[in-house]
Amino acid sequence: MAKTRSAYFCQSCGYESAKWLGKCPSCNQWNTFVEEVIQKPGNGAPDWKGSSVTARVTKPTAIHEIVYTEENRLITPDTEFNRVLGGGIVPGSLVLIGGEPGIGKSTLMLQLTLNLKNLKVLYVSGEESEHQIKMRAERISPLSASSNVYILTETSTQNIFKQIEILEPQLVIIDSIQTLYSAHIESTPGSVSQVRECTAELLRFAKESSTPVFLIGHITKDGAIAGPKILEHMVDTVLQFEGDRHHVYRILRAVKNRFGSASELGIYEMQGSGLREVSNPSEILLSQRDEQLSGITISAMLEGVRPMLIETQALVSSSAYGTPQRSATGFDTRRMNMLLAVLEKRCGFRLSVKDVFLNIAGGLRVEDPAVDLGIIVAVISSHEDISVSSKICFAAEVGLSGEIRAVNRIEHRIAEAQKLGFEQIYISKYNQKGLDLTRYSIEIKSVSKIEEVFGALFG
Repeated sequence: MAKTRSAYFCQSCGYESAKWLGKCPSCNQWNTFVEEVIQKPGNGAPDWKGSSVTARVTKPTAIHEIVYTEENRLITPDTEFNRVLGGGIVPGSLVLIGGEPGIGKSTLMLQLTLNLKNLKVLYVSGEESEHQIKMRAERISPLSASSNVYILTETSTQNIFKQIEILEPQLVIIDSIQTLYSAHIESTPGSVSQVRECTAELLRFAKESSTPVFLIGHITKDGAIAGPKILEHMVDTVLQFEGDRHHVYRILRAVKNRFGSASELGIYEMQGSGLREVSNPSEILLSQRDEQLSGITISAMLEGVRPMLIETQALVSSSAYGTPQRSATGFDTRRMNMLLAVLEKRCGFRLSVKDVFLNIAGGLRVEDPAVDLGIIVAVISSHEDISVSSKICFAAEVGLSGEIRAVNRIEHRIAEAQKLGFEQIYISKYNQKGLDLTRYSIEIKSVSKIEEVFGALFG
């Protein structure tokens, strides 16, 4: 038996040090080192079966000699989940799902397992009892409880792997990785060394047995996944389940994906019976208005390869205090200030003495620069108290000199606007190159300066 020793770990990035340090040399954070008791086996690190892994001599192989066979993905009944993963679950992959408490991570994974009729699934919970999981399962799917779903309430990785050897599941769900502990590490569950060791054991199991493993992870108050940063590097895919608990919509976003695009997005609606897939998000993100209101415009944005039309709302009012307020929900405040400066410098609007509030409807967080034109039109619409037709949408970036810049995948944005019945769409004239206007029935307005947009809309 090897000697037990203690080491100091950075709680931010997982950097290990033999002594306490005030500043982490890896992530430059202060006062993050905590002493943990660790134990390193003398005969190599343990594998998922409990035996020691001996050093194996590997030889380099020429890349043209490597035999590649395309993996057959496991297609789930959840089309949104398949899209975010890049087309389905890859055998032997390790997927980490993070999100705020109560956002619906456990509900999402349990609903997924109940819908997989032909797969034997092991759902391991270290936070809830079997009766609690059964109650949720009855609420989600009361008439179609799958007989292939097995529930295990355990936190020891050694006991979990023993049950895996007996059951031989085709999919494993761990809820959550911060509650597991390995007997090979003598620190408490949730510590940096425990999270790292448990993840390493599950990673070896997934790769050697070709069994996909899903890990549910907690997040910190800053929104980052709790534990060492190396946790996100070890796994194949990192998914973020986010949304405002005051809204019914939840967003599943791919942060990292070794098997597909890392910019895909899936949208769900939280209901009393579980999560419902939203196949056409544009219709739910656009509010139904009986009358024309000022300060509201529609923008065509893109998430991954998925076009969506969103509603941007702006309110410009006289400042009641000395310093005007600038507030944005779902949009970068610094970029909003830049667009306001462009309006004041290039167009002469006196917005420096006005309060400006911006909101992206539906609780979405938007980073696509194509919403710039829609935002400045909404600001001027509220400033002048002139409404913009709900049949007009915008898809263009605004530069610092007031020029309208081109955006990518303009064909997808125009097609989405046409499908939803819009009559006009404003785009940059630099997007016209290679664009076949005869394919679309929607009227396409090409502009190069924001003055042209204001002249056409407000006279």
